[in-house]
Amino acid sequence: MADRQIASERIGGLRNAFPTADGTVLAGRSLGLRGAVNARDLGGCRTADGRAVRAGAVLRSDGLNHVTAEDLDPLGALGLRAVVDLRSPEEIREAGPDRLPDGVSTHHLPLLATDFDIHLTLRGALAERSPDRQRELLGDGRAAAMMTGLYRWFVTDPVAREQFAALLRLLADPDGVPLLFHCSAGKDRTGWAAALVLTALGVDRATVLADYLLTNERAAPVVDRVLADFRGRGLMREPELLLPVFRADRDYLDAAFAEVEAGWDGFDAFWREGLGLDERVLAGLRANLLADDGS
Repeated sequence: MADRQIASERIGGLRNAFPTADGTVLAGRSLGLRGAVNARDLGGCRTADGRAVRAGAVLRSDGLNHVTAEDLDPLGALGLRAVVDLRSPEEIREAGPDRLPDGVSTHHLPLLATDFDIHLTLRGALAERSPDRQRELLGDGRAAAMMTGLYRWFVTDPVAREQFAALLRLLADPDGVPLLFHCSAGKDRTGWAAALVLTALGVDRATVLADYLLTNERAAPVVDRVLADFRGRGLMREPELLLPVFRADRDYLDAAFAEVEAGWDGFDAFWREGLGLDERVLAGLRANLLADDGS
């Protein structure tokens, strides 16, 4: 509950740009998709130099495999040029491919940490059906430690860095936006990708964190429903053991940023040496994604 309140307060009042006529801010604007409740716009966040992320240019989401027929029109109205799917091939096989309007190009940039495979761990915990074994797998901080390890892997693993860099290059392409990127829950892989995009644009860390934590508010009804279902069907006696897996936690994001600071001499070095991005790509990101005013 505390994380939800922090996210709501920060998105509502910290460095948000472009209030509408009725005073509503665009930062964190939901896309209103019934089949992807965590789909939202990164537009509206202020940068340190007073500019703001363009509305409708870069969008983040949970998986689009459950998009409804009613969602296709609002998705089409976004004018998307591309969708980037960060899910593993196995996740796509099990959950299904994205359901998209015609004419949207797709890019598959799978991110799979074999040592921190959340999908596999969740499946294993449910298959056990033993409360003691489930607690052994997830309890006493083990689930949270696995999540922290995953976020560190985002930064330390060369292949993971290549995939995140590929996403940033797509966003820097003059013809690359509007672009939407997503994983399954739109929380971890998508969360770190959004943090990289906003940081590259010069958005302050507090606003980056606020966007990250907003997932807890948007996805809360789905998480509550899943946990109740697991309990009701007898799959878990303590489904709350899964909360560290299902929720965004500032400690996870902090762990990724700490790995950047430990491995590189600041973000300028990380862009160049960690992600292989030159000034041309960073300039392309700013040109594509930043606006000077509310237009």
